[in-house]
Amino acid sequence: MIIEQIYTGCLAQGAYYIESNGEVAIIDPLREVQDYIDRANKNKAKIRYIFETHFHADFVSGHLTLAEKTGGTIVFGPNAKTKFDSHIAIDGEVFKVGDITITAIHTPGHTMESTTYLLKDKNGKDIAIFTGDTLFLGDVGRPDLAQKSNMSQEDLAATLFDSLRTKIMPLADDITVYPAHGAGSACGKNLSKETVGTLGDQKQHNYALRKDMTKDEFIKEVTEGLLPPPAYFPLNVALNKEGYKSIDEVIKTGAKALSVADFELVANETDAVIIDVRHQFEFVKGFIPQSIFIGLGGTFAPWVGALIKDIHQPILLVVPDHMEKETITRLSRVGFDNVLGYLNGGFEAWKISGKEIDTLPSVSAEVLEQQLNKEALVFDVRRPGEYQAEHIENVPSTPLDFLNDHISEFPTNKDFYVHCAGGYRSVIAASILKARGYTKVIDVAGGYGAIKKTKIKRTQATTCSSSK
Repeated sequence: MIIEQIYTGCLAQGAYYIESNGEVAIIDPLREVQDYIDRANKNKAKIRYIFETHFHADFVSGHLTLAEKTGGTIVFGPNAKTKFDSHIAIDGEVFKVGDITITAIHTPGHTMESTTYLLKDKNGKDIAIFTGDTLFLGDVGRPDLAQKSNMSQEDLAATLFDSLRTKIMPLADDITVYPAHGAGSACGKNLSKETVGTLGDQKQHNYALRKDMTKDEFIKEVTEGLLPPPAYFPLNVALNKEGYKSIDEVIKTGAKALSVADFELVANETDAVIIDVRHQFEFVKGFIPQSIFIGLGGTFAPWVGALIKDIHQPILLVVPDHMEKETITRLSRVGFDNVLGYLNGGFEAWKISGKEIDTLPSVSAEVLEQQLNKEALVFDVRRPGEYQAEHIENVPSTPLDFLNDHISEFPTNKDFYVHCAGGYRSVIAASILKARGYTKVIDVAGGYGAIKKTKIKRTQATTCSSSK
């Protein structure tokens, strides 16, 4: 028996390859599916089932493409309704994969179709649970993402409480827990950096599995401090329910090399957003006017989804050499399939052509310290939990996730500074602000990590939960 977690860090997402005696099950596959096929072919095994723990909101799953290419059966849990051929399991239904079995355990709460899959070995011993977003390490799935549900988030949280206590917690402590996400996912509040653990450890350390917790306490804990979900989430759910284009077609269409003249023409004739995916250090030195920075080096796709929001938005790309397919693939993972092409030769080609370029001022934390003595205006674009833990004295919180909500707070007639934790998100924020006409924006290189090494006055929260 083989159980392999295939973890994609930029999405904080875990897919699973399970093989036994020539048969394979895939759980929660990514949209690009060739890796799963290659693994099975290498072992001369056949992909028999594609299990989905729920309709994912934060990424487009590969179930359709994988089924088309392998003939595997797509399996969802109870209450799921799809517009394509799939098997809707009943609670407790058993699926045989080689010498092992996988049992569908309906665990609604995160969504109403959410299902945990219990793997038993050839002797019938419980080995592992694949929990999707029902149970994470250190947390549970947020109960406010169910689309078109007539239940409130409190109702869903109450349902999740029952699922955990009647379906998950009675299982043996030595069972391995394989969740769909780890730290960095927006599907929970305080996920662990670990991506594999035991159920016994979660019973001891996961706040949501505390034995003496009442249902009312659980509902309060799980719903308190939830930030609004990213706008692209319901659009991804719709794709996962209704279907989508093949990723091969998306890449073929999007990986169109455009000359400088053609790139400029397309940009002028469409409402395409120009996304520059180079490193922030390169971007600040020079970029195409009106382009925005979202670097591949960070959590690229989730930030595209959070900030651009509409998955149908036309996009033009500025990428490093030979990174166009990787960039288009990452965009497709969150449903952004409308890439019109990329600049052939990258930013250097634009620069060599003599076209207008823009730059973004960036200063060190030491320079910021000097400017604060002159009453400089500073904005903190980190997330609320980071800000609450510690921040520069008298500096407001303007999270990048909700930049539009704070847009009127940024001045147009005087210099102002933006910082994040390390310098990635502040350049994203600064590029968006500059594209909107806020030309006085200045980035703080190194972010709060560099600021902490100076004598700049900071405020520490007396009580703060990083999960909020």
